[in-house]
Amino acid sequence: MSKLGFIGLGIMGAPMAAHLIKAGHEVFLATRSKVPAELLTGQAVACASAQEVAEKADIIFMMLPDTPDVQKVLFGDKGVAAGLKSKEKGKTVVDMSSISPMDTKDFAAKINELGADYVDAPVSGGEVGAKAASLTIMVGGPDAAFERVKPLFELMGKNITLVGGNGDGQTCKVANQIIVALNIAAVGEALLFASKAGADPAKVRQALMGGFASSRILEVHGERMIKRTFNPGFRIGLHQKDLGLALSGARTLGLALPQTAGAAQLMQVCSANGMQDLDHSALVRALELMAKHEVAKA
Repeated sequence: MSKLGFIGLGIMGAPMAAHLIKAGHEVFLATRSKVPAELLTGQAVACASAQEVAEKADIIFMMLPDTPDVQKVLFGDKGVAAGLKSKEKGKTVVDMSSISPMDTKDFAAKINELGADYVDAPVSGGEVGAKAASLTIMVGGPDAAFERVKPLFELMGKNITLVGGNGDGQTCKVANQIIVALNIAAVGEALLFASKAGADPAKVRQALMGGFASSRILEVHGERMIKRTFNPGFRIGLHQKDLGLALSGARTLGLALPQTAGAAQLMQVCSANGMQDLDHSALVRALELMAKHEVAKA
């Protein structure tokens, strides 16, 4: 069994780490808060810092909120880089966060200089996918490092694809977030239109599920919009961050992404009204505020 490290035990990270522990691996854990008691089983060990994790583990996973968080964990005081400097070469750092593709390439180059491989492997599937070990994992990095880590990815996800080199996994995740955001907005507009016109949105959704408009977003988030269940699986604030990465990257590349910009503005309306911690399906609330009409009553 491998010696693994896991840094970032939040809504997503905790169940992902739990799958590695359950498989019998020795897992060194680090988090900014107390390690959940349920993870300290089997061969799991709590560590005082990211540096300690990197010193003890051969493969170090990270699951953090944003680019600055990853940068701090990697290169800050008692960070991963400090642990790599003091030990043998040939380790692998795997970032499963959703962060900037451009910064990822820079992080990878710096980690490579310390004699370690770097793999970016953001995920899609939310808390449900993390708990069910059914995440989609989009990977960027060297072929050999991917093959080394793939059996561990298979403990956490189902659809695992090596997209290309470092940064390409993050680019794929940004593309994913564009598609998801635009689909949520489309479903929200459709159900709002149906409800305002006097139709039963639940029955409209049921009818649409049998046609060409059917989608996973309509199935899951359409139901959330109708039942008003906006407890977070993936928070608006995090999706807003991802769309910010898309728009920032578009400016660098000289691209216009008008629909993405529109979805980002809808999320900003939600955040401005204190809804940043709701599930991203609550994007429909921005549309409802403008229409002064709700898709359905709670």
